[in-house]
Amino acid sequence: MNKPLIAITVGDFNGVGPEVVLKSIARRSVRALCTPLLVGPAAVFECYARRFGIPLRLEEWKGERVAEARGTWIVESSTVEPVAIRPGQLSYAAGHAAGTAITSAAQLALGGFVDAMVTAPVSKQAMHLAGFTTPGQTELLQHLSGAHEVAMMLVAPHMRVGLVTIHAPLARVASLLTTERIVRQTRIVHDALVRDWGIMKPRIALLGLNPHAGEGGDIGTEEQRRILPAMEQLRGKHMAVDGPFPADGFFARYQPGVYDAVVAMYHDQGLIPLKMSAANRAVNVTIGLRIIRTSPDHGTGFQLAGKGVADATSMEAAIREAITVAANRGRIRRRRKRT
Repeated sequence: MNKPLIAITVGDFNGVGPEVVLKSIARRSVRALCTPLLVGPAAVFECYARRFGIPLRLEEWKGERVAEARGTWIVESSTVEPVAIRPGQLSYAAGHAAGTAITSAAQLALGGFVDAMVTAPVSKQAMHLAGFTTPGQTELLQHLSGAHEVAMMLVAPHMRVGLVTIHAPLARVASLLTTERIVRQTRIVHDALVRDWGIMKPRIALLGLNPHAGEGGDIGTEEQRRILPAMEQLRGKHMAVDGPFPADGFFARYQPGVYDAVVAMYHDQGLIPLKMSAANRAVNVTIGLRIIRTSPDHGTGFQLAGKGVADATSMEAAIREAITVAANRGRIRRRRKRT
């Protein structure tokens, strides 16, 4: 059986992205599972490979769907001069390379040339300097793919957390939490659990917004006015949802396996406990897309860039998760054809 072809972007080349990518694809265990296709400037990957003593032989990919390279396939989505590589520094050049790599990898995935894409960490500020206006990679991929509805889910070995709001300022979260939005984002989580992880009857926990889940309306009314009506609608669609749970107590007593996913109302509410317990093994998955995209759960790590000490555990986990989702989608498609 042919191994899946996975497009892996360069990320911000002044951060740890190229390092964790190279460390991951150098592992035999990763190569045994997939054929990596690097997307980004060849000079960047070659520069960091020399710096860290990682063997690398790049070959230009010309559209061979499953062919094995003698070295490592690459699509040069942009070019840079080695002098532009300045570890730890914010730059237009790095933001441009990161954004064009994402765009190229998405086009490959949308065209069916690769089975999934994995994106290395980017600096939103650097991408904004380069003219990319979306708040983050999730929103950029939604735009590039024309997807109407997407959500962010962080996946760890013991927990999955989906988000109702993503990169929204905390001051705006309450106003963004409409019943319709909670229903929509929870449904995306539910459908992804079925399609991407093969869980036919997912069980989902919804968190409250306020301390103590509003304490019956004494500490906020969003639970009563927005979250509970959303739960009623979801249950009317035959989805197994419980809540709204006070976030602190829920995570303090969290037991793996009771729920297939947790839906948090905002970014830090769900991701702080997940990342603290994931031991660098969490993966960011953009759900709701017709293509598959994962990424490591950490940022650019400018303070570590160029030193050779970056931990590639999360990047390797992101590659493995992309392979898992691709396999599950394939099984779902085959099952539907048989029925």
